[in-house]
Amino acid sequence: MIDALIAGKVHGTPTQRTGKNSKPFALAKLRATSTDGEVQFVSVIAFDDGPVAALLGLKEGDSVAVTGPLKVGTWQDKDGNHRPALDVVAQQVMTVYQVRHKRNATQGEGQQQRRPRDDDAARGFAAPQHHDPMDGEMPF
Repeated sequence: MIDALIAGKVHGTPTQRTGKNSKPFALAKLRATSTDGEVQFVSVIAFDDGPVAALLGLKEGDSVAVTGPLKVGTWQDKDGNHRPALDVVAQQVMTVYQVRHKRNATQGEGQQQRRPRDDDAARGFAAPQHHDPMDGEMPF
């Protein structure tokens, strides 16, 4: 088994189905770009409540990262070319919405820090001051 972290964009609309045990699960497809620029499609299935809800909250083109066991296989396209088949059982799903929610929770609602820009000094913004306890002399 390979534990994978795959980031990509949602392809199509994630769907919900119900298993034989009457428990819902979610199916989704991701478009992930490999290092050589080739697009790989990844089939994602989620059974746990959190990942199911996260996948169902996404739409076409949303950025997402999933983690879980990866199954690698091959399939043959209509021209006879062998292509990789990638299937992930999502144990964790991270979306932009979750990142924003976690950031707000750690910084306090409504206190989202703005990102520094190159022209901040010229525009009158001071760089945030961070105190690093490791700066200065070493105690030994």
